[in-house]
Amino acid sequence: MVSALLPALRASAVTLALTGVLYPLTVTGVAQVLFPHEANGSLVKDDRGRVVGSALIAQGFTQPGYFQPRPSAAGTGWDATASGGSNLGPTSQKLRDRAVAEADRLRRENPEAEGPVPGELVSSTGSGLDPHVSPGAALWQVARVARARGVDPARVRALVQSRVEGRTFGVLGEPRLNVLMLNLAMDRQFGVSVSTPVAPAGVAEPGSGP
Repeated sequence: MVSALLPALRASAVTLALTGVLYPLTVTGVAQVLFPHEANGSLVKDDRGRVVGSALIAQGFTQPGYFQPRPSAAGTGWDATASGGSNLGPTSQKLRDRAVAEADRLRRENPEAEGPVPGELVSSTGSGLDPHVSPGAALWQVARVARARGVDPARVRALVQSRVEGRTFGVLGEPRLNVLMLNLAMDRQFGVSVSTPVAPAGVAEPGSGP
């Protein structure tokens, strides 16, 4: 019994040390040296050096002077601790009612927008945390943002176009804009909007006081 138990205990101890201690420490150390920004959550800071969010996680912006992301079904919305979709299928009446209500809200808040409401602005992503929107979805919101800030729409449109990220490696995905980064760029170029956006609890808002 002892002769069989001791090798098993030694194997368990070695495996625990290698996979439970040595490997995680090695990977963490390498990540901190080679990719410290990404390894620490791709945190984004404002001009005062305050952390205002992560470049990987969307957050809600409800005030008119800021661009809005796609809706979210993660927790109470854009909740990184409850990532997930609504799990509602294409035949769901609840999903349809939600999309219709969202489209009606967007039309009310964007009366000067040209064309129909972009479909992505009424549908959440599978994770509920996607921080990006397409250039078309951002440009659709330009009139509202420009009006709220008292800025020429052409200047806002130019800023949006300058912030478009291309396809990864030139071939993967689609052109896109990070909504948080775009809103921070708006504050830097045009000043903080009179109405500040609503950020998740514990995350500083762009342009908010200390």
